[in-house]
Amino acid sequence: MEGQNVFTTLAKLVQGRVFSNVITSLILIFVLWMLNRIARKVIEKRVRDLRSQFSWRKSITYTFVLIGFLVVGRVWFEGIQSLATFLGLLSAGIAIALKEVFADLAGWIFILTRKPFDVGNRIQIGEHSGDVIDIRPFQFTMLEIGNWVQADQSTGRMIHIPNGFVFTQPLSNYDKGFKFIWNEIPVLITFESDWRKAKQILHEIADSQALSITPQVKQELKETSRKFLITYNILTTTVYTSVLDSGVLLTIRYLSEIRSRRCTTEDMWESILEEFAKHSDVELAYPTYRKV
Repeated sequence: MEGQNVFTTLAKLVQGRVFSNVITSLILIFVLWMLNRIARKVIEKRVRDLRSQFSWRKSITYTFVLIGFLVVGRVWFEGIQSLATFLGLLSAGIAIALKEVFADLAGWIFILTRKPFDVGNRIQIGEHSGDVIDIRPFQFTMLEIGNWVQADQSTGRMIHIPNGFVFTQPLSNYDKGFKFIWNEIPVLITFESDWRKAKQILHEIADSQALSITPQVKQELKETSRKFLITYNILTTTVYTSVLDSGVLLTIRYLSEIRSRRCTTEDMWESILEEFAKHSDVELAYPTYRKV
C-alpha cells in the first residue's frame, strides 16, 4: 500500500507539472504571437515598398518562431541547464529521425546566408524553372516558366521545391551576376539566296532592335567580373554563318534583358519577314525534295 501511495503521489506530481508546462507554453506562444502581429503592423505602416514589407514580415516571423522554439523548449527541458546541451541533443535527434527535414532546414539557412537566389530572382533548379516568389524554412516556391509555354514565359503554376534541393540539384540564376542573357535566332535561307545580302539585312535588324551596349551595361559587366570570372570580349550583336543540309544558316546572337527574350524575338522575326519580302533573291529555306 505504501509503495502504491508513493507511485500515486509521483503520478500526480508529474501530471501537475505537465499541466503547468502546457499552460505556460500556451501563454508564451500567445504572447509571442501578439508581439509578432504588432511588429508586422508597425512594418506595414512605416515601410511603403511592397518587396521590403514582404522581406521584413518574413524576417520577423522567423525570429519570433526561433525565440518561441527556444523559450518553450526551456520550459519543457528545464532540467537541462546548459542551452548548448539542449540544442546538441535536439540537433542529434533531428539528424537521426528527420534527415530530409534537417536537410531542408540546412538548405534554408544556406539560402539565407549564401544567397544563391532571392525572392524575385528567376532561376532553374534541376528540370524546373521559374520566378522565386516565397522562401520558407522547408521549401521555396516558384512561379513556373517554360514547360509547354515557349520562350520563358509564365505557365501560371506554382512549384514548391524542398530547400534541400540546393545541395543535390544544379542551380542556375538568371539575375545573379550579369543581369542580361544571350539569345540566338537561327534564320535558314536557301542555297540559291544571296546569303551576303541576307546577312547584311540581319545585321541591320539586330543592331536596330537589340539591346544597345550602354555605359550602364559595360559598368555592370565590370562589377560582375570582380566577383566572378566572366569575360566577354564582344558585346555587340553578331550574325554567324554555317551550312546545313537544306540551306545556309545565319544565326543572330544578341544581348537581351532577362524577361524580354520573347518580345525581342518576335520583333526581329517580324522585321526579318518584312525585309526578306522586299528582295526576290533572298528566300527562307524549308524541307524540300528534288527528283533528278
